[in-house]
Amino acid sequence: MTNKLWFQAGIGILLAMLIIFMFQEIHEVFQPIVIIAKTIFLPLLIGGVLFYLTRPLLHWLESKKFPRWASITSVLAVVIFVFWLIYAMIGPVIGEQSASLAKNTPEMIEEGEKWFDYLLSHRDDLPPQAQDSVESAISNVSNNVNDWAVGFGTWLLSFLQGFVQGLFLLILAPFFLVYMLKDHEKFAPFVAGFFSGERKTWMRKTLHDLDVTLRSYIQGQLLVSFLVGLMLLIGYLIIGLDYALLLALFGMFTNVIPFLGPYIAVVPAMFIALLQEPQMALYVAIIMLVAQQIESNFISPNVMGKALDIHPLTVITVILAAGNIAGIWGVILAIPFYAVVKTILSNLYQKRTEIREAAGKEIE
Repeated sequence: MTNKLWFQAGIGILLAMLIIFMFQEIHEVFQPIVIIAKTIFLPLLIGGVLFYLTRPLLHWLESKKFPRWASITSVLAVVIFVFWLIYAMIGPVIGEQSASLAKNTPEMIEEGEKWFDYLLSHRDDLPPQAQDSVESAISNVSNNVNDWAVGFGTWLLSFLQGFVQGLFLLILAPFFLVYMLKDHEKFAPFVAGFFSGERKTWMRKTLHDLDVTLRSYIQGQLLVSFLVGLMLLIGYLIIGLDYALLLALFGMFTNVIPFLGPYIAVVPAMFIALLQEPQMALYVAIIMLVAQQIESNFISPNVMGKALDIHPLTVITVILAAGNIAGIWGVILAIPFYAVVKTILSNLYQKRTEIREAAGKEIE
């Protein structure tokens, strides 16, 4: 019975749960490690993203006989120039639209209150079932408005504090990027050096597959998000939506969240469209629908390929679970983390299959 896969899997699950339980009981011992991990998480993440984006340029420069130090210096210069160019091109527009949005926010809130009052004054014209729903919604809003206001204020303060801390931590990102570009070939041999024989070969192959998976996801997802943001910007400009650039950038950033990103992006666009001109909300919905259809049917299959072949139901389940466990960072990192785990398990299963086949041939 001990040779059965289900038995071995059950033992593995029990051992994993036991280890997790032991870690929870002595978590104070690992508190300094947790603090250090939280401190370097953001710059390490940004440095890793920039590494996968700039590594092709590094390899191209080295193929042209550039020394490693000259290639890294050139890559850093290109990164700085690209960020400066983006800031020079869209920075003034973003600043102008942000100032206009802040200035017009009271008027937008007042307009929203007018819509709310209109709904209240005409709720008797609605069907009985709809009247009950409206009454329930009004009651919930009235009872929770103070809690929402306090909660929003607390969240805003935490966000500003985290944003300021994040700006200081971003200074470390270039250092991570430089050392990743300088020594990335040494990582796989270093890890594989702890093993020997076939295990060493398997470890090298697994690390290579992980590298391909992360590269495919990061490069592909950022390119897809950029193209979605570009399509949204073009659509918003065509219909004359206010704050088009801000809303398109918001859509581009939220698109890194699989499945949920488009629904998050459309909320502020729909709200502004309703206040600007009610029928424009329909145009915004059509633009978002068209952009997502083009992205899901044409862009993603050609950019991402089959490297992250994950079923949509799995994506939804993983995102919802990660969101409850780790909040917004869990939602953003859930799919690449799942892809990494899937790659490791796939290589383990493949290695197990090879061992079984080899054992079967020896018995024959």
